[in-house]
Amino acid sequence: MSYRTFCIPGVVLLACAFVLSFLVSISVPHLRDFDIVRVSQVQDGQTLKQFRASYSRRGYCVGSQCEDPGHGYELLLFSLQNGSSAIIGSSWTRGLAVHPVATGFIFVALLLSLSSHVTVTLAACIVSFLAAFLTFLAFIIDIVLDAYVHHQIGKISGVGDVTVAAGPAFWLTLVTLILLLLAGCTVCFGRRRAYGGSSDSFKMSEFGSGGFLSRFRR
Repeated sequence: MSYRTFCIPGVVLLACAFVLSFLVSISVPHLRDFDIVRVSQVQDGQTLKQFRASYSRRGYCVGSQCEDPGHGYELLLFSLQNGSSAIIGSSWTRGLAVHPVATGFIFVALLLSLSSHVTVTLAACIVSFLAAFLTFLAFIIDIVLDAYVHHQIGKISGVGDVTVAAGPAFWLTLVTLILLLLAGCTVCFGRRRAYGGSSDSFKMSEFGSGGFLSRFRR
């Protein structure tokens, strides 16, 4: 069976992972529903204020207005008259830049997986797992940011009913990580079956009856 038959699932998984990671990297305000952390202030069943934090050139949105702070932005969630405030510093958002870097590695792995050359497919396996590592790192950064936002909101009072939830981009990153791990294993397995299988059959014919051992028969 050809290498391409074995590796088609890996190519499909890498393509899906690239699309999801690309959507996470674009995020708000281009795709307002693809945020990593969402903070909502609700009163009488109505949302008074909502913050959507994610990685993009315009890092976050407050209500319908999106700000353009650049990389490593600082976000003031709430500031009360008693002096208490909830602030997300730039050190907590700077790490979100790992998302587009991981997307780039996924794209490279996808291109490499389209080749049937033995060396290129080996490189595709390596780059796939490297992209998985970067995506895992991005997911850890997302978890830390989500936990820190929860901590900051928990320090203040008097702002009504405030909820903090992980946005869709948070869960898409987890799905991307799973797809990358499956894709890397699939490409490696396909490469081993395609190239290793032909090698095994060669060895069997070489050492079987009428093969290499027949030279030593009298």
